[in-house]
Amino acid sequence: MADLEVWLIGTRPELDAAARALAAIGHVLQPGQRVALTGADTGRFRTYARIHVPTTTPPQPQHEPAPGALIDLDAARQHRRTA
Repeated sequence: MADLEVWLIGTRPELDAAARALAAIGHVLQPGQRVALTGADTGRFRTYARIHVPTTTPPQPQHEPAPGALIDLDAARQHRRTA
């Protein structure tokens, strides 16, 4: 396990979504207090978080694209080579 330190800047919904995503990959050790930004960044906030994350993550389930969906063939080929 390793600790990851991040600064996040965004709107309240963006920070909420980022917090959920980070909590899904590890354990939030030190959530920071949100500080409102001013000037051109009014409506956005800055926060700090320290997250304890595993050095390896479990494999994510593979999702098949919906019928008729566009697929990036180069990315799919690359993914198959590294999987």
